[in-house]
Order: sequence, then C-alpha cells, then structure tokens
Amino acid sequence: MSDLKIYNTLAREKQPFSPIEPGKVRMYVCGMTVYDYCHLGHGRVMVVFDMVQRWLRQSGLDVTYVRNITDIDDKIIKRAVENGETISQLTGRFIQAMDEDAAALGVQKPDHEPRATAFVPQMLALIEKLEHKGLAYQGSDGDVNYSVRDFAGYGKLSGKSLDDLRAGERVDVNLGKRDPLDFVLWKAAKDSEPEEVKWTSRWGQGRPGWHIECSAMAEQLLGEQFDIHGGGQDLQFPHHENEIAQSEGAHGHRFVNYWMHNGFVRIDDEKMSKSLGNFFTIRDVLKKYDAEVVRFFILRAHYRSPLNYADSNLDDAKHALTRLYTALKEVSADSLPLDWSEAHAARVAQAMDDDFNTPMAISALFDLANEVNKNRSQAAARQLKGLAGVLGLLQRSPEDFLKGRALAGGEVVGNGIAQAALSEQDILLKIQTRQAAKIAKDFSAADLIRKELLAEGILLEDKPGGQTEWRRA
Repeated sequence: MSDLKIYNTLAREKQPFSPIEPGKVRMYVCGMTVYDYCHLGHGRVMVVFDMVQRWLRQSGLDVTYVRNITDIDDKIIKRAVENGETISQLTGRFIQAMDEDAAALGVQKPDHEPRATAFVPQMLALIEKLEHKGLAYQGSDGDVNYSVRDFAGYGKLSGKSLDDLRAGERVDVNLGKRDPLDFVLWKAAKDSEPEEVKWTSRWGQGRPGWHIECSAMAEQLLGEQFDIHGGGQDLQFPHHENEIAQSEGAHGHRFVNYWMHNGFVRIDDEKMSKSLGNFFTIRDVLKKYDAEVVRFFILRAHYRSPLNYADSNLDDAKHALTRLYTALKEVSADSLPLDWSEAHAARVAQAMDDDFNTPMAISALFDLANEVNKNRSQAAARQLKGLAGVLGLLQRSPEDFLKGRALAGGEVVGNGIAQAALSEQDILLKIQTRQAAKIAKDFSAADLIRKELLAEGILLEDKPGGQTEWRRA
C-alpha cells in the first residue's frame, strides 16, 4: 500500500498511508442519529466511505470497518415524546429505513454497526478514567463535563485556538460548567424524560453525551489507537475535536492516525441540513432518480469537494451513466478476470491511490467505453464492468438499467420512475400497435405513438429487420 496517499485533516496534507498493523486497516466512521429519514448528505457519507473500504479491500488489505448508530440523543428523545412512542420504537423504525436507503445506494454493510445504547458501561468507564486524570468534573447541575482547558492539544484537528473559541451556537452555556467551552460527558436525568433513557452511574441517573459515545465504541471495537476515522466535514468541530480530547486525554497517546472528512452536499450555496430545512431525503430523491444514478452523482465528485444538488446535475449524471451502460449493452464482456496491468486499470488504480480520486477513475471508465464502442472489444467491456464494480457501479444488466428497473431484495423491480410512468407491459403494447401501423403503412399513426412514448420518457430505436428496442430517457 506504499502508493496510497490520504488527505489527513489533522496534518492538513496528503500523506502516504501506512497502517498500524501491516496488511490490516481499522476504520471508524460516524454514522446516523436515527430520529428521521436520511437525507442526501447522510447518503454521501455512506457512499463515500463505502467506496473507501471497497478500495482498501481491493488493494489487498484486511479491513475492519465500523460505522456507529446514535440511538440516544436529545433530538431522539424529543421526537419520541412528540410522537407518543418509545425511544426503541422510533429508532428501530428509522434504522430499518436507513438500512433500506443504504442498500438502494449499493452501500455494503459495515463489519460492525454498534448502537450507542449497547455501550453505556464502556462510556461510564471512560468518563471515570477522565475524572481520575483531572479532565472531568461534575457540575452543580449534576452533569459531568470535560475540562477543555486542561487538555493541552485541544483545537489541533480544527485549527481553532482556545483564545479564538468562545461561547456560541455550538457551545452550551450553563451555570454548571467551570468554563463555557467545556462539553458534557454525562447528562443528569430530568424528571420529564422517559425512564428508558436513564442509566445508573456513580454521578446519579443520566445518559451519555454525544461525543463520549463514539470514543467508547471506537475503543471497544478497534482499540485505543486505530488507522482511519471518517465522517462529514461538519463533524470536524466540535465532535471529532472532542473525541480526540476524550480518548487522548484518557490514554495519553494518539487516538487516530488519519482523519478523513467528506465535503458538504449544498443547495443554493448552503449546506444541506435538517436544521436549515433545505434537505432532500434519500427516498424522496429515489422517487425521481434511479439509485445507481444517485451513487454515480456522488462518486463523480471528489469526496472532499462540495457536492451541488440540482436536478440538472442529476440529469447529467443519468445521461453519463446511460452512456456507460449503453456501451456494455452493445458488447458483452468476456469471462476473463480483471487485468490490473492494462492501461485503463492502471489509471484507475493511480487515481484511487491519490486520495480516492473517483472523478479521475471515472474518466478512465469513459475512455474505456469509447474503446468498447469503437472496437467492439469484449476485453475492453470486461475491463469497464470490472473497474466500475470496484466503485459499486455497472453491476446490473444494461437492459435492466436502460429500462428503468432497479434491484430490490434480489429481484428486478420497477424503480420510482418506472412505477410513476408507463409499465413495461404498456410500453410493449404501444410498440406492437406502432409496428402494426407501420405494416399497414399508416406512418402518421406510427409517428404519433413514438411521440406519445417520448412524452412519457420512452426512447425507441428501430433496428434492422424491423425490431424495435426501447429505454427510458
């Protein structure tokens, strides 16, 4: 893996990747807080780090990939109370929805998917260790807080100095803290909260703060120090900064070697977020666009760059992916294994080793598609399908994609677009009617049917011998 370089947010530069244990990679990614449906920003996190773990495995590394689930949180409690349901009912429903969304986007399951509520004893043990080291204290309100000014390295990930930081929108200000910058490790229980969010501790009944959850789960599953920690750019501060303070404060050594952060999904130059109310849920987007088009749209941009959501950009992604599938439709791939010594494969490997440069890798795929179209080469088709598979693309039959079918539960079914438009049976019936009109030399009727189908987003292609093929536009 000497060729792989990763942009390390902590170092603010690309660095050669060298795992702690040769041949093995331990990676933790901050997952979802499950109180609502996932939006496209969450989808980007899932797809980006799915791509990362795929390439690491493709490179011959033994990967342990952990992506957590936050199933206890202020927003979760508030939503459950508003809905009149239990915490577990709410989180169970949205975990299932998240799994469905991830599967639709071609995201492979992580090796471990810990839920915060299952690791409270580990969180309490970590807080006790911090208290023993003078980094945690119980405030007058019963909360246990982290003493930020007593950790010398605070701010090294985000580049923020303590002098620059002040009580603001991301910092809770209350009288129980010694310093406004201190953050909560253990929240004292409130009488108004459901009993299922109260755990017994030496500091009284309560529940964990958000930041301690990830430190404890990562340590339990990956050890006190591991290779890669990832998440969205918005988590760099304060969440990941606080994780470093907790874990390094407790153990006295480096927590993570490489920090990776993907860029925001933006709408009208603003970050997509639930708090701003400008978000599109994954399932809403999938009602209009094929899930593989959405995955392609995400991977077409470099993971660290902003991703601008617009129908025009997704339409462009759809047309581009259609070009790749059309090449595979015209020429079937041979059955030989992927040849990594071939020029296009070498370009993909070089791109992926350069901080997972998927735009450059996808550029090589289009050059391969041009070669397939030009030379009708089965070897080139094999390389195209195999290299795209490394990114989780082009693994359906071209006919399924071009006819607007999606994979669900292992069966080919119509996707949101297909269900909202004409069924395949309706399309085939209209094509038969059109062919009958052509035989009867009623060409105006045949043209009218073509126009009607085009208005429904169905493109017809008349082949030699009188056969007509169709695909969704």
